Amino acid sequence: MSSSDIFIGETIGTAILILLGGGVCAAVTLKASKARNAGWLAITFGWGFAVLTAVYTSAPLSGAHLNPAVTLALAIKSGEWSNVPVYWAGQLLGAMIGATLVWVAYYGQFRSHLTDREIVGGPGAQDTKAVEAQETQAGPVLGIFSTGPEIRNAVQNLATEIIGTIVLVLAVLTQGLNDKGNGLGTLGALVTALVVVGIGLSLGGPTGYAINPARDLGPRIVHALLPLPNKGGSDWGYAWIPVAGPLIGAAIAAGIYNVAFA
Repeated sequence: MSSSDIFIGETIGTAILILLGGGVCAAVTLKASKARNAGWLAITFGWGFAVLTAVYTSAPLSGAHLNPAVTLALAIKSGEWSNVPVYWAGQLLGAMIGATLVWVAYYGQFRSHLTDREIVGGPGAQDTKAVEAQETQAGPVLGIFSTGPEIRNAVQNLATEIIGTIVLVLAVLTQGLNDKGNGLGTLGALVTALVVVGIGLSLGGPTGYAINPARDLGPRIVHALLPLPNKGGSDWGYAWIPVAGPLIGAAIAAGIYNVAFA
């Protein structure tokens, strides 16, 4: 695979991943959506189908890492680091594109939701909430873009992301490699999608299971930049956890693989 193929494949694949994954979060969250309040099952299966679609689409070009943690683990496993920056750049760009497309697809719903007094309060209260959210917490639609904890405990939140990512990466390393050993094959796409659903159902409750630094950071940047009324804060105080946790988990998983399976 050439560097250009890797970059294009990871950009397209990660954009599809975030478009469909963020799209199900928007569908369940936004007040004027037909799928509002569909619940956690809809979100977990929606993300699983997003992974399946993104992997099938991008695998011929890049091997469909779609996740800096997966790229890191494969580099540790193989000792090949030269294309890691290309993978990471495509993944971050794709995540930002996907998040922007979610906003475009749900443009009217975002505006309706964020100007509804039941959501953001009345005149004056909107500005106060936005200022408070900017300083201390997530805004009312940040969950469509990025993850956040139900209980804010940095050690627990970091541990949850590490554990979830270990499960994901071990599944990729042991079952989801193609014949060349450099990414997800056809069967691996289905296996990995089901693993993501399982992680969401079992381990997603505490933090929303980022298990992917680009999946969280790229859309969080987009949330901060988009001209959304009353959007509140992007919760940058928490943003390091869904980046560091998956990368630590990936390194641990790669170490386990090298000791136990290699």
